[in-house]
This record gives sequence, C-alpha cells and structure tokens, in this order.
Amino acid sequence: MNILVVTAHPLKNSLCGLFSETITSSLSNMGHEVRSENLYVNRFDPVLSIDERMTYYKESYDASKVSEEMERLVNSDALVLIFPTWWFGFPAILKGWFDRVWAPTVAYDHADDYGPIKPKLNNLKKAFVVTTLGAPWWVDHIILRRPIKRTLRFALLGACARKCKLKFLSFYKCESVDSARKYKQIRKIESELTKFFGNNATYAAHEESNVIIQEDKV
Repeated sequence: MNILVVTAHPLKNSLCGLFSETITSSLSNMGHEVRSENLYVNRFDPVLSIDERMTYYKESYDASKVSEEMERLVNSDALVLIFPTWWFGFPAILKGWFDRVWAPTVAYDHADDYGPIKPKLNNLKKAFVVTTLGAPWWVDHIILRRPIKRTLRFALLGACARKCKLKFLSFYKCESVDSARKYKQIRKIESELTKFFGNNATYAAHEESNVIIQEDKV
C-alpha cells in the first residue's frame, strides 16, 4: 500500500515523535510504500487563505499553495495520523491541514443545491490514528464521548472517504510516561499495525482478487 503518515507535534522528542518513528519504520518493514509528512518540520501554514475561501464554491478552486499536499493525499491508499489531543480537539496545525488540503474538488465536490457534499477520496481504504491525551480515559469516553474520533469517523471520513476503515488508538495520562509504559505503548501500536495493515504482499493479493476485509467501515 501507499501510506501517507502525517505527524502533528512541535517536539521531535515527544511521545508522538517516538510513535511516528515507530510507525514509519514498522510499515516500511512490512513492505509498504511510506511517505512521511511532519507538519511542523515542513512549516505547514494552517491558515486558510483569502483566495482559497473566495473560490471555495467555484469550479476553479485555488489550491495552488497546497497542491503538493493534495497530491500526496489523493495518491495514497491509506492515511496514518499521529497527534496530541489538545483541549479535546485537533492541534491547530492539523485542523488547518484538514481545512486546506481536504478541500473542494479534491476531498469532495459540492452538491449543485448546496446539499450533502459528494465524496472524492475513494482512494483511501484505511485510516490509522494515534493520539495522546493528558486526561484519563473516562473524561474522553464518558463526559465528552470521544469528540475527535466521532469527528474523524462521521464528519471527515464519513463525508469524504466513505469506504475507508478506521482504527483509532488513544493513549491517556501521557504528561508523564516512564520507560516501561512507553514500551507497552509501542508494542500495542506495532501489534495493531500488523493486524490492521498486514504486509504489502497480503494487501496486493486482496486487491488482485478484489477482496477487501470489512472492519470498522465508516
């Protein structure tokens, strides 16, 4: 598979940075083609431009400033997102990536009557998400009902990549993590990656026989 790995954390030595290295290495060792995109390292501008907003509902949408990011997205079979959860939302730089890259004519088309949008990211078959939180699990699950997972599943993938299967991993109370716990987290990620993606030869065989395993379909 062609897999796009997007990381959104300002610190290279963060837990997200460690997870990003682990995931990129593991997927490459499985035989997948991996493209890594670190939004902070690339100095991605999350601010939607005036021209982008002015042409949002026009056929000639101005995507000139994010054309490379869009090309990487539409040429990927799978997407991996690695980011911290801040205030139970996406980091601003990742939210801006969705705003600017998951744009009209690329991620979806507008309906003629401004009704439900028409999905265009049919290339995305799988999405693997890893996020870290400082809060305990019960605040995310019980009080706030997992807002980021619901946004990804129903608003983003549900609108733009309806056939995409989602795997979502959350790691809680991550403001202080000792070596033993980091090891367990990495092993968990590696195990879930293997189950979710398998190796590239297995994926190619499924593609050739037109068999796609249906798991957590959005």
